Amino acid sequence: MAQEIRCVNCIVCPMSCEISVTMEDGKIIDVSNFACPRGKNYAMEEVTAPKRMLTSTVKIKNAFLPLLPVVSSEPLPKGSVASCADALRRVTVAAPVKQGDVIVKNICGLGADIVASRSMAVLATN
Repeated sequence: MAQEIRCVNCIVCPMSCEISVTMEDGKIIDVSNFACPRGKNYAMEEVTAPKRMLTSTVKIKNAFLPLLPVVSSEPLPKGSVASCADALRRVTVAAPVKQGDVIVKNICGLGADIVASRSMAVLATN
C-alpha cells in the first residue's frame, strides 16, 4: 500500500494552482492545494482519465485555402488523440463549409464529433 503524490498544474483558471493528488493502490485518497472546486475536479480527472481537446486541420477542395481548421466537440481521452489525428489525415471535404458544421461524426467511436472551426466559401473562378 504505497502512497504516491502526483502534482498537477491546474489549467482551469488563471490562478494555475499546483494541486497535490495523493493516491494509494490507484485510488485517490486526498486532493490538496486547490483554490476552487473546478480545480479539484480537474486534478482528479487528470490523474485518473486525462482528456484533451483536439485541434487540427483537414484537406478541403475548391476553397481559397487548402486546409480547413477543425476541433473536437468535446475533450477526448488523451490516449486516443493521436489515433484521432491520424484518422483526420485521411479526411477531405469540399467547400462550402460553415463554422460548426460536423466534419466527422463520432470520431474513432469516442462519441465526440469533429467540427469546422471556421467557414470557407467556394473558391471563386473567373
